[in-house]
Parts: sequence; C-alpha cells; structure tokens
Amino acid sequence: MDHKELDVWKKSMSLVTLIYKISNDFPKTEIYGLTSQIRRAAVSIPSNIAEGSGRKGDKELIQFISIALGSLSEVETQYLIAINLTYIKEDKTVLSEMTEVKKLLLGFRNYLHRK
Repeated sequence: MDHKELDVWKKSMSLVTLIYKISNDFPKTEIYGLTSQIRRAAVSIPSNIAEGSGRKGDKELIQFISIALGSLSEVETQYLIAINLTYIKEDKTVLSEMTEVKKLLLGFRNYLHRK
C-alpha cells in the first residue's frame, strides 16, 4: 500500500503545513520549546502513517496509526497551550483540520481491525 495515496496521509500533510505556518507566530524564545515540540508532533503524524504502511502487515500498521493518534493529541494540546499563552488566536481552520485527521485516523484503524 502506497501511503501517498491515503487520504489520511494527505490530510495530515496539510495539517503539518498549517502547524508550521501558525508556529511562525510563536515568540522566538519558544524556538526550542513549544515551536519545536508542536512541529515535531505534527510531522510525526504523517511519518507514522508512512512507516506503518511500509511494514509487512496490518497489525503493525494499526500500531503506527495508534502512534499517529497520540501525536495528534499532542498537537491539539500544544495548540491549546499556544492559545492560552496568547501566542496565537484560535483558528477554526486548524481545529477543523485536526478534527478531520482524527476522524480519518480512527476510521482507518477501525477498517484495519475489521479486515
């Protein structure tokens, strides 16, 4: 299975781009803190989808999808922290993208469990 054909991978790649753009507005003092953390967590989502897709079976893919879900939860938390610290304002586009990626990840995982 080519991960680049998966809607969940494509949507998570879009989320990475959004996270990089919004984190540009974080204070420079956060470059090694929150900026780095939220970017690494965002990159981890499509990276784990890709890695799991390259493994030998669905059992391993399910594990990597679960890791991607954990990374998405990190991104959501760090996004809310940035809002609470008034580094950024809440953006419905970002929230919508995160919700969509979560739905796709859960749906994909459920599909793989039923196969």
